[in-house]
Amino acid sequence: MRAFPVRLPSGARYWTVLDEDLAVVPVADGFLRQVRFGRDGAESTTKSYAHSIALFLRWCARTGRAWQAGAGQLGLFMTWLAHAGPAASGAGASWSGLVLAGPGAIPARGARRVNGVLTAVRGMVVHAVAAGQASGDLVALLYEVADDRDLPGAARGEDGQMGWRLRAWHRLHEPETPVDRASDAEIVALLGACLSARDRLIVLLMARAGLRRGEVCGLRRSDVHLLADSRPLGCEVARAHLHVVRRDDNPNGAWAKSRRQRAVPLDFLVVQAFDTYALERMTIPRAAGGDFMLVNLFRGPAGAPMRPRTIGDLLAAASRRAGLATAVTPHQLRHAFGSSAADAGCGIDVVADLLGHASVSSSQVYVHPDPGRLRAAVDAVPSPREQPGVTR
Repeated sequence: MRAFPVRLPSGARYWTVLDEDLAVVPVADGFLRQVRFGRDGAESTTKSYAHSIALFLRWCARTGRAWQAGAGQLGLFMTWLAHAGPAASGAGASWSGLVLAGPGAIPARGARRVNGVLTAVRGMVVHAVAAGQASGDLVALLYEVADDRDLPGAARGEDGQMGWRLRAWHRLHEPETPVDRASDAEIVALLGACLSARDRLIVLLMARAGLRRGEVCGLRRSDVHLLADSRPLGCEVARAHLHVVRRDDNPNGAWAKSRRQRAVPLDFLVVQAFDTYALERMTIPRAAGGDFMLVNLFRGPAGAPMRPRTIGDLLAAASRRAGLATAVTPHQLRHAFGSSAADAGCGIDVVADLLGHASVSSSQVYVHPDPGRLRAAVDAVPSPREQPGVTR
């Protein structure tokens, strides 16, 4: 069992699962096509799901279970998943499904990865039940009926009454860890190490506007509105901003993850970076035209839209020039924006809208301030002796 990319005659791509005879696994393929085309999901989502489902089907095959029987024994699969390293769980592994883990053995996969795999498996099983490929009894083995008291307040109903939802039976506890964000010092160091105005703009779009690298590379000139009033152009959004628009036909493979178009306000630093970059781009005739905002300037083909993977290479090189111990990633810059917005007092609903999260629960991680701000908050609380009218 292995994940495999599929390119349709229309040019659309998604990922599926092949068995040991290189034949498509129907139950997995039907679910992955539904995610990609029925739900308008990203290709990267089907890639992640396909690898997760391949792990599950591989475990079922090596332990002599049909996938329906395996879906009813996810607890056993979780143990295998946590302790079966690549030598036991890889596509080319010759080992059986038996995994022996000694006391205190370091897990091969963390709780976050295990939960991600289980999410894909549950989705496939529920889709199979809906499609008549499996018995409806499987759903009761995957979910329990639970209330919504453990959800963030912003994720509950407006009337304040308790609601009910399905909660997964099988899930590992994920310990809360500080969000992996780039520090302000790292962002300043990156900006100082950039070799062009274009590169500085890329850093600012992620660190000051929270864009994903696919959203950065997918920007068109028509998406960026830097005027104080764009109403004469037919846009009702006030002041400088840009629109994140999901497009399927970007030749550079750039993809906006969120299906919903959103407008992101821009501060004066990003606006100035756009202006400086526009002047830089005009000096390269082959790059002056075209509707894509960020294009190749210093490598061929000049004027071609930048690819998302180039952003990571750019940041890695700038991190080395800045003398940083580890390279700053695009998502760390995005996390820096989300954390700074939350620390500035923005509500979780505002943070979710700025970052393009489909659910406010995805933004919950940013509500927890970093330890430095917690210490500053405690130090800012006055001592009782400093209160008026208190006898010293």
